Amino acid sequence: MTTTTVSGVTYTEAADGYFDKRKLKRSAGFWGLWGIGVAAVISGDFSGWNLGIGTAGWGGFLIATGVVVVMYFAMLFSIGEMSAAMPHTGGAYSFARAAMGPWGGFVTGLAESVEYVMTTAVVVYFSGQYADSITGTLFGVSFAPWIWWLVIYAVFLALNTVGAEASFTFAIIVSIISLAVLALFAGLALASSHLDLGSLFDVTPDTGQSSFLPHGLGAVFYALPFAMWLFLGIEELPLAAEEAHLPSKDIPRAGKWGMITLVVTGAAVVVLNPAVTGADALGTSGEPLLDGFRAMLPGSNLAAVLSAFALVGLLASTQGIMFAYGRNIYSLSRAGYYPRFLSLTGARKTPWVALLVGGAIGFAALFAVQYGMASAGSIVLNIAVWGAVIAYLLQMVSFVLLRRAHPDAVRPYVSPTGVAGAVVAGLLAAMIFVGVMLNPDYRAAILAIAAVFALGLVSFGAWGRKRLVLSPEEEYALSGGLQAGDAAGTPDEEPLNELLVSQ
Repeated sequence: MTTTTVSGVTYTEAADGYFDKRKLKRSAGFWGLWGIGVAAVISGDFSGWNLGIGTAGWGGFLIATGVVVVMYFAMLFSIGEMSAAMPHTGGAYSFARAAMGPWGGFVTGLAESVEYVMTTAVVVYFSGQYADSITGTLFGVSFAPWIWWLVIYAVFLALNTVGAEASFTFAIIVSIISLAVLALFAGLALASSHLDLGSLFDVTPDTGQSSFLPHGLGAVFYALPFAMWLFLGIEELPLAAEEAHLPSKDIPRAGKWGMITLVVTGAAVVVLNPAVTGADALGTSGEPLLDGFRAMLPGSNLAAVLSAFALVGLLASTQGIMFAYGRNIYSLSRAGYYPRFLSLTGARKTPWVALLVGGAIGFAALFAVQYGMASAGSIVLNIAVWGAVIAYLLQMVSFVLLRRAHPDAVRPYVSPTGVAGAVVAGLLAAMIFVGVMLNPDYRAAILAIAAVFALGLVSFGAWGRKRLVLSPEEEYALSGGLQAGDAAGTPDEEPLNELLVSQ
């Protein structure tokens, strides 16, 4: 077969019918994208974030959350600009591929694979905890954690393979239900006699520290990964580019309004949840919202009933993040960075092989950590966060490089914060990266992700780089892309659309 060698990698001509077996279907408008973005993140309001209070106290966690909000807004503006100019399913991988070549694209794509596969695993973990607590309270029935994980993975793998249209519709529905549950919680909290803002500061301070920062200012550094949990996943929207009707317009818009939605819900739970339970008690809880309902409705099964609806929020994120890892693995596989069979889509135009393999890896990671070392929630959460900040940093580097290399390229959406915003977001991501690396509590997570990257780089160097395929992302980077936009003055997505039609 015909081969071409460029930048130290070799492209092999795709066999006849290769892309016919790897098709996606355009089925998402603005609300579908908003739904999939909010759904991916909303579980962060239900579990996980509160561990940051245990790390830094309520005041320290509040500061960490403010820092993370700045990072996410600046990053989303930058990602929105790149996704509008390069509307490929590859998302972060395609941005880095255009800016830093195949190796940069591979490392960024691998980081996102780790982020989304492990984030799904964490959400499944917390969903299992919630579900078991609810069934135990209402029916006196409890199951081993791995049984819950298996059931949840099976249900959502089935849902994600039904079709993209069903996925987007489901995401909208569960996002609205989740927001209604959070609104109900906020209303009950504001009307409850248990609401006490003084409880936000009930963590016993270390010697010489204050009630606002009971573990000192340095602890804020270590609380940043947990603050990220309130927003982690919203950046997945570019992965839906080839399934969106108007990606250049709707992806940036859905990212902005999705983030605004999540800031509002995050502010509500960060203030009201510990105000009704006490910050100290909430800092180690596996089901903080359920504990909040219990505090306001003591001795009543109504708390468990309401928490059954709260479980919808966790399941929403299982849906949203599973969508993300499926498209991420699909795009890297379609281009040959991962084994090509992972990008097969079948009759329903969904990447069912990528979804299944990603689910198997996530389940295995949960099982290995839970039954081999310690509680899987915190360790796997930090693996997900570290993968995320690596991808964030590399995307912001890509933004700056592309702005400098192609200042006159047509960009259907332009980041309001420009290069400065990307630099700020990149520096904050780097700070979180260092914070996770220096914290001895996260050592197991660091070793795990280091092993994954070492294995991935060796595999790509020895095998993958010699078997790449001219997928839309690769074709775009090699045959013009932003350079074509510079010269022709035409929207950058037009060459891609022609390529997608031909395939």
